Amino acid sequence: MVSLCPLRRRNKMPFNDEKLSVNDDPLSDSDSSRISESAASLSDYECSRQSFTSDSSSKSSSPASTSPPRVVTFDEVMAAARNISNMTLAHEIAVNENFHVRQGALPENSLAGRVKHVVHQAFWDHLEAELSEDPPEYEHAIKLFEEIRETLLSFLTPGGNRLRTQIGEVLDPDLIRQQAEHNAVDIQGLASYVISTMGKLCAPVRDDDIKELKATGNIVELLRQIFHVLDLMKMDMVNFTIKSLRPHLQRQLVDYERTKFQEILEETPSALDVTKEWIKESVNEELFSLSENASSPGAGSSSRPSLSPTTVLNNSYLKLLHWDYRKKELPETLMTDGTRLQKLTERLNQLKVISCLSLITNNMVGTLIEGLPELSDRLKRISTILLEGMHKETFNLQEALNSIGLQTCVEVNKSLAERDLSTLSPEIQANLIGQLSSIAEGNPICSLIDRRIHLYMKSVLSLPSHQKCMPPMPGGLTIIQPELETLGSQYANIVNLNKQVYGPFYANILRKLLFVEEGGRTAEN
Repeated sequence: MVSLCPLRRRNKMPFNDEKLSVNDDPLSDSDSSRISESAASLSDYECSRQSFTSDSSSKSSSPASTSPPRVVTFDEVMAAARNISNMTLAHEIAVNENFHVRQGALPENSLAGRVKHVVHQAFWDHLEAELSEDPPEYEHAIKLFEEIRETLLSFLTPGGNRLRTQIGEVLDPDLIRQQAEHNAVDIQGLASYVISTMGKLCAPVRDDDIKELKATGNIVELLRQIFHVLDLMKMDMVNFTIKSLRPHLQRQLVDYERTKFQEILEETPSALDVTKEWIKESVNEELFSLSENASSPGAGSSSRPSLSPTTVLNNSYLKLLHWDYRKKELPETLMTDGTRLQKLTERLNQLKVISCLSLITNNMVGTLIEGLPELSDRLKRISTILLEGMHKETFNLQEALNSIGLQTCVEVNKSLAERDLSTLSPEIQANLIGQLSSIAEGNPICSLIDRRIHLYMKSVLSLPSHQKCMPPMPGGLTIIQPELETLGSQYANIVNLNKQVYGPFYANILRKLLFVEEGGRTAEN
């Protein structure tokens, strides 16, 4: 079996019916650890007060011009769109180990799907009719073998000269036409050669498909299945090429993305508008918070608000954990990680509810189920299952919480009965179900859990990017500790990589927001 190698003839790579596919799971810790490990912390871009207030800056972080807006041409818009597309694709390939390309499939009952099926079936029926004539008409079959030849040649490496020559000779369309004119063409023999060659070039995962081809007797159906397997082999080749490119992209990702974004910014000067507002909002919130503290009793009269760029930027990132991804536009610098951040936030919200359920249950019946870790794990699994999809607009949280309350009572009573203890009274059960259901209405425990999760995530962002150990887990979150640590690691990897790529752009925004005096307020690093 000849293993696949990177496809060199990229013009032969078919993308008409391909669909980019990413695993539903968010970015795993192992997916991006190699990138974030090699990246330095934000301090590489966090200049001193002098550098922030300096007039000199790189092209990538130069202040926006105060001249009238420039008219952007259609070609410039398209160039920016291509840069965004390329940057997004490179980012996804580099950070997502599960990224792959697959063939697009039309829904079976859709109009487009039915039309495609009818057209394809008509073609193969016509081919079968031609081959059944006396004498047979081979022209369409010859064109199919010509296309097969080009596809097989596209799989070869530059060093495969012997096989290249053999394929060209056996599947020479001119030779096949001469044989057809004398009614001496062996269609079945040509198909057998194609199958044999495909077996040499395909990935091991296609061995069963090759066996099925060899067992197919009808020549028209055989040709049809050959094209199907060739399409699968094309996808295998594309995905092998992506896998081969990934280490190179991971090494070059920071410089590549920053360069591409700078090109986008040059084509579209407004490409940082949402990012500026995102950071400005955090600046205003921090200034307000510091002003409140400064005006509180006991504060020194000489104290005045001062902000750190790191604090502002980290708080901006923390806001993403409460972002409305359906209605609110993401900052431009985070568009490539939008899906990962959204899934991470959805999972975090689910864990928050699970932690609230556990805390309420322990407060009410904890003395009865003390020392039964298996019961806690079972209740956690039940909650996780019933809260699946809670981020969807159609999800009925109140109904799910009622079901969790009922199942919790059943499991607790079952555990008590197994130890020959009295089960929960109807009053306690009703109270427990009511308390668990109140989470949907804003139970105070939810606010407490939310603050502790926020504190934990804030501690995660404060860690050096090279540090492996996670910060201490706040009280009340033990039930979700493994999942929360995993999400925290994923979140930190996304943030650290984002800081590395867009650090100079953030530095310029922060310089203008923090170190230009506004009403006597200044910030110190």
